Amino acid sequence: MAEIEVPGDLEALKLDTVSSLEDENENGELEEGEEGSEKVDAEKEEPVLEQEEKKLSPEALALKKELDQIFVVAPDLKKWQDLLYDSEGFPDSYKHNTPKEELVLSYAENFRRQYVHLYRDRKPLLLNPVNECGIEKLVCTSIRPTQLPFISLYDWDGCAEFVADYLDFEPLNPPVDLPTRLRSPMTVLKQQRGDCFEYANVLCSLLIAQGYDAYVVSGYATREVCLMDSTREICPLLIEKKEKKKEEKKKEIGKYAVRPPKDLRSKYEAKMAKRAEDNRLAEIRKKQEEEEQKIAELEKPAWDALHGLRIHAWVLILEGKREVAESFYIEPFTGQSHSLATRDFHGIESIWNHQNYWVNMQLCTNGVVDLKFDLGDCSLWEFMFPTSDKPLLSIPDIDEDPDIDDDEEEEDVEKHLDIPPSWCECISITHSEFESRCPLGKKTKYYKRAKLEKFAPYIMKDGLVSKLSVFNDYELKDINLVKEFFEKRVDHLYLRTLNMKSGWVTEYFLQGRSHAIREHTYLASSPGAESERVMLFYDEARVDGLSKREETPLSMTEHFSNREDFLYYQHIDLGPKPKKAGPRGEDVNPRPIYKMVQKFKRNLSKEANEDVKELVFWIAEEKIQITYQTGDPKVISSTREYMKPQGVEEKGSPVIMTPDMHSTFQVDPTKPTKKNLELYQLLCQLLKDEETCINKVRESESEVRSILKERLEEETRSELEISVYDTTRNERAKKHRKELERQLLEEKMRREEMEVDFLAPFLAQMGDPERLTRDQALLLKEQCLADLKQRLIDKANLIQHRFEKETAELTKKQQWYQQNQVSMQKDDEEDYVAYCTEAMFKIHILELRLQRHKEKAPFIYMELDKKLRTDKRLVEFLSA
Repeated sequence: MAEIEVPGDLEALKLDTVSSLEDENENGELEEGEEGSEKVDAEKEEPVLEQEEKKLSPEALALKKELDQIFVVAPDLKKWQDLLYDSEGFPDSYKHNTPKEELVLSYAENFRRQYVHLYRDRKPLLLNPVNECGIEKLVCTSIRPTQLPFISLYDWDGCAEFVADYLDFEPLNPPVDLPTRLRSPMTVLKQQRGDCFEYANVLCSLLIAQGYDAYVVSGYATREVCLMDSTREICPLLIEKKEKKKEEKKKEIGKYAVRPPKDLRSKYEAKMAKRAEDNRLAEIRKKQEEEEQKIAELEKPAWDALHGLRIHAWVLILEGKREVAESFYIEPFTGQSHSLATRDFHGIESIWNHQNYWVNMQLCTNGVVDLKFDLGDCSLWEFMFPTSDKPLLSIPDIDEDPDIDDDEEEEDVEKHLDIPPSWCECISITHSEFESRCPLGKKTKYYKRAKLEKFAPYIMKDGLVSKLSVFNDYELKDINLVKEFFEKRVDHLYLRTLNMKSGWVTEYFLQGRSHAIREHTYLASSPGAESERVMLFYDEARVDGLSKREETPLSMTEHFSNREDFLYYQHIDLGPKPKKAGPRGEDVNPRPIYKMVQKFKRNLSKEANEDVKELVFWIAEEKIQITYQTGDPKVISSTREYMKPQGVEEKGSPVIMTPDMHSTFQVDPTKPTKKNLELYQLLCQLLKDEETCINKVRESESEVRSILKERLEEETRSELEISVYDTTRNERAKKHRKELERQLLEEKMRREEMEVDFLAPFLAQMGDPERLTRDQALLLKEQCLADLKQRLIDKANLIQHRFEKETAELTKKQQWYQQNQVSMQKDDEEDYVAYCTEAMFKIHILELRLQRHKEKAPFIYMELDKKLRTDKRLVEFLSA
């Protein structure tokens, strides 16, 4: 055998190796086999260190000594994980595998080896990560379908929103490797933290329980999706939902319908005008597209060195179940849905649910756009377990033996391996945990020029549940709009918007308020009365049918709907408020009214010449103007004008009308004119209407002040609605419960205090001696037992007496019935039967009472005898 030459300076080679290892290891940790070399190296370095210490100053040496006393010990990560997940707190299914689970794991390992052998260039699959107890589990068994008792989790969007809000995001580390650990859904919800696979696992468990055909997808996504970076996305609350326009049905023109008049306009001019308008719109559209392209280039994310390699997990919902018309993806971090043609996902390696595991066999050169989800097609998806509810692509066998029985085929199918039940605990969330929705009750998300803050119900005193801030810049410094969403408020406020540029504030209310207000828009700088504001009302909930009220310092406009008098519009011109001193809190000097305008809809029950269209009260000019409706063949309306008589403001003064106080214009001269009496009566009615209109205006002003005062008090109190079943927050119910508990405790103490001493009457007969003699004790016992015996006998005699009395009355009634049976009517017989039934019931009850009393009496007697023997006053005499 040839000998191998070894260098002579072997020790020097060892020392060089050790020194190189020390340079590479920052902490200076060496393996156990290098202890000898470490000692040699330390001996060589000692003289060098001594020489360096001699060069140091005394202050530096003192500092070195103090620093040498500080020792830093790195924490043991394994021990920290063991403390975080104490295996004693988990069921046995978390800590051990059943024989079937072991068989499934070996089956999955065999599948993985074949997959690696056949597809060496593909990335590994996530098949059997460890759980929180360090035990390998198949990913399919980590899904635990559970249906939670909350209505908002019935649909997919509610489940996705809950998971996105309830959990905190943890990125994969490193982002290009599959996770080695996959915790159970219940543990993730308890910790309220998880990575993308744990997010998807929890969401898929909820969706499958709700009846959706949901799957966990393992694949690749963009950097923004993997890191939950939504700063380049528009906030979902800012996306306006497009309402489907109803197609208007064209009216069918009858055969004998009147032909429309000819269009005499020039078709050439219309064509040229349309072409010019199209060119103008095309230029505007082109400029907009150029601006959008410039903005898109500026907003384009930076180049990602790991593009296409970042691993991510999301959820797939296939069409079919729960009336899902089209398959789609759900991003678990945000809870938003994506179409199958999205560009946010780059590829798919595998998908799985609680029943099977599928590997993607399709190319993802174009991302996930061209993928087909026919899971029964083996050329597209390779499944692990043969038990699948998806239709399999079966090829008929020509040499198939027709004599094979179908039962034998079914037996062969039953021998295939299926997935064992889930090892995870059933998902359980309390109502308070579900209400929290976010870790610590608060969560903040950032979007493109927007920030969204979410709060749990009742965590904010004013009922705020979410706050959306919209900015003009990408740095989120120049704020433009603020939207605040509320819940459970007593004042029914559910949304408030504040435009920071214009200063306009808009409040939105639900139905149920005292004045039926729906929206209220005002300036934040002048929230008081007699300023600019717009109020919208639920007109169907108001008696006057008011739907809108617009107010400025010098005017007020009101809109009505569905009124019996056909009034739909009212406008009032007001003057500046006079400055006069008056009692505080009373409006003694309201704004003067200059003009009032009322408009009415057409009343088909009246003629157009008699139906009022517009009524104008000129308060300052002291006149009233009427405009009537326009008839069908006419193009103008009839009018009438009155000059108000002088002194009519004084109460009780007569109305005097002269011919010069009235003027009219009548469209149809053939119609008869009104007589003077009718004109006078109309003037009197108009004067009453004017006074009524003025009172209505003052009531509207008073209503506005009342609404503003009520809103100020509501914002000061900020009361929230609390259910009577919410014992933790309902202070009234809590006080009532405590009061009941206090009363029960007092009643118990009172009963204990009121317990009667059964020897007190007999001791009183003896003169209440301080100490009893033996003879007195025996006499006391005999008297007490004799008294109890007599009372038991008396009670039995009383029950016996009542029993005999009821029996005698029943016998007497039966004799009466025998004598009068022939002449009795049907009603009397029914009364007799009812009496007999009731009497027999009483007799039966008395018989049972007497029997029970006889059975209990000896035991009561013995219990009293026992109490007497154990009584502290008699025990020394009766114990012998």
